[in-house]
Amino acid sequence: MDDLTIHRSPRADSPIAAEHLAALVSSRLCHDLVSPLGAIGNGLELLELSGDFPGIAKSGEMMLIAESVEVARARVRWFRVAFGHAAPDQRLSGAELQALLADVEKGGRIRIRLDAEGDLPRIEARLILLALMCLESAMPWGGSVLICRGASGWRLVAEASRTKLDPALWSWLDTEPDRRPAPGSAEVQFPLLSSFARAAERRLTWELDETGGEISF
Repeated sequence: MDDLTIHRSPRADSPIAAEHLAALVSSRLCHDLVSPLGAIGNGLELLELSGDFPGIAKSGEMMLIAESVEVARARVRWFRVAFGHAAPDQRLSGAELQALLADVEKGGRIRIRLDAEGDLPRIEARLILLALMCLESAMPWGGSVLICRGASGWRLVAEASRTKLDPALWSWLDTEPDRRPAPGSAEVQFPLLSSFARAAERRLTWELDETGGEISF
């Protein structure tokens, strides 16, 4: 299991960075949730195929359960890449990234367009998803995000009719922020994006105004 592999540094006695430890914990949680969610999904399919329960596949209750299971599985796939461990040599295909972005669109108010081809390092995919979560938090009323790759790196450009401005929270993405408020559980993507970008030696730049924002790295 690549997600659960601990890559030891030459100095075995050196402390594990907080963001690396958090990634390992996230990978473990996602790994342990995949099997039971898959079993529930398989069980639902068996019920639908069974002749003992005619019409159950079209019942409102069954459709609600099936939809909830698929949403949970999609979130686990997302969390595994966004919060989980990523080895330097791991890569993600463009189709896999597009599928993750499609999962986000299904249950939210954000429309996403990916303007990039080919695969990419999983470390970069993680930064993209975390940056998208940061932009999403600033657009609770909906909007659109363009994700593109250029010669200098990745850009995520957001547009919305209005945004939720929180300069103190976004200061986590600064190189030397003036102040860093303790994030809530729904805001953990900000310090994680900052930490993972620094670990990958990628410089973050961002801007946010009343009608959109941008994150580049």
